Amino acid sequence: MKPTTTEFLPAATVRGELVERLSRSGRYDMAVIGGGATGLGVALDAAARGFSVVLVESHDFAKGTSSRATKLVHGGVRYLAQGNISLVREALHERTTLLANAPHLAQPLPFVMPSYKFWEAPFYGLGLKMYDALAGKAGLGPTEFLSRKETLGCLPTVRTQDLKGGVKYWDGQFDDARLALALARTAAREGALLVNYCAATGLVHEDGKLVGLTVQDQETGQCIDIRAGCVVNAAGVWVDQLRLQDGQAIGRTTTPMVAPSQGVHIVVDRSFLPTDHAMLIPKTGDGRVLFAVPWLGKTILGTTDTPRNDLAREPLPFSEEVEFILGETGLYLGRAPGAADIRSIWVGLRPLVKPPDEDGGSTQTLSREHTVLVSKSGLVTVTGGKWTTYRAMAEDVIERCTAARLLPPRIGVSTEHLKLVGACDSSHKISEAPGAHLYGSESHLVRDLPGADRQLGGGLTEAMVRFAARYEYARTVEDVLARRSRLLFLDAAHARAVAADVASVLRQETGIDPQLQAFLALCDQYLALPR
Repeated sequence: MKPTTTEFLPAATVRGELVERLSRSGRYDMAVIGGGATGLGVALDAAARGFSVVLVESHDFAKGTSSRATKLVHGGVRYLAQGNISLVREALHERTTLLANAPHLAQPLPFVMPSYKFWEAPFYGLGLKMYDALAGKAGLGPTEFLSRKETLGCLPTVRTQDLKGGVKYWDGQFDDARLALALARTAAREGALLVNYCAATGLVHEDGKLVGLTVQDQETGQCIDIRAGCVVNAAGVWVDQLRLQDGQAIGRTTTPMVAPSQGVHIVVDRSFLPTDHAMLIPKTGDGRVLFAVPWLGKTILGTTDTPRNDLAREPLPFSEEVEFILGETGLYLGRAPGAADIRSIWVGLRPLVKPPDEDGGSTQTLSREHTVLVSKSGLVTVTGGKWTTYRAMAEDVIERCTAARLLPPRIGVSTEHLKLVGACDSSHKISEAPGAHLYGSESHLVRDLPGADRQLGGGLTEAMVRFAARYEYARTVEDVLARRSRLLFLDAAHARAVAADVASVLRQETGIDPQLQAFLALCDQYLALPR
């Protein structure tokens, strides 16, 4: 019988125990590089099938793109407009699966498209009816045509001048970073070994074949060699760095496959859109899609789609991106948000896959589908795709590994019906302010820890910080306030105010430097407007 998650991750000494296991282990069936949505999904799928799995992440789980999504579990309405029916159909199926496997972290969310011209509602409504048809039994609710009064009932602060009505449809919403943690902890429950702050520093080849990798514990500097029958490169926008290493080792030229696209999100108070309905503008002045999404007591505005060549871990927004989001949002809300209303700005890099002859330019036309490549040496690279389809991507990786004879055929447990850690039916909505409900069936475990009644701010208690350190792999103040709690993403000034208290509790739990000063500098970045 497999241990429960809290038995598998026993206490504050877990970090040393995990690194010790890593250093004395033998050969794994699979080694995964990258602790984002894709890598965690692959590790969980492989572990559920009974393979021995190790996953290393150079920073924290979901540190990159996987914590910076628009928080939507969706089939992709805009992909339907592009005629990509297969991608929409797959995403709609996976949307239903995700909502069922993590109901405490993902729920249905109604969207409203306000119409200011008579043709807009019937035009977009017809497309959304097709969206419903593709979803079939997986649909979350029927598309409805709304009158002007009904539209204002759903979006009470939408601009009333020239408002004709609207269209309402359904998609899903989730907490991306906490879902990533649920994947990591579920993979651990299934027997995988996962270590964050452990960087893959090199690939190991023998006779032209990839046989493992070298990793370095970022806290102690210890280097460890790992042997594996299959190595999966799931490093997101950074996959080409490993592909280049692999190509150089076997004397082959490697062409970059990722064209990073930057997405900027701005968070403002809920008063700008006090509703549990999201607003979608399907076509802005330059043809992009604009969202205003209720999330954890705030409103997210975004997003952009801008090419970017550098691969910064904390990319900065461009001034024109902030101006675009605030300007376009102001066209549709009765009270336009300004720079002083911004509570947090965060930026993510999307790993879009470019065609072989692509040399840059607009990323709006690049593929949103994922790609799996197997190199001559056996390095398996997966990138592209989106959060909603993480599980399907993982299945594709396992199938390619099997087809390439890097893994033996094995059926095991399908992840399609595998409940994630904490899964339970919940009456709360992700649009509500953060609190204990995000822990699902583990809420009682948090309440039993010291400090359950001590509120630190932003829905965070002392007990939640202790739980993050003991059972959720948290090592730094940023880990807690950016990804275990989402306070940095919701209100950077509030996160700064509680950071010292979080650091104090973390130091008690881990005995290491919780990196308070680095986090305070990061708070400034999440509040700073680009010049």
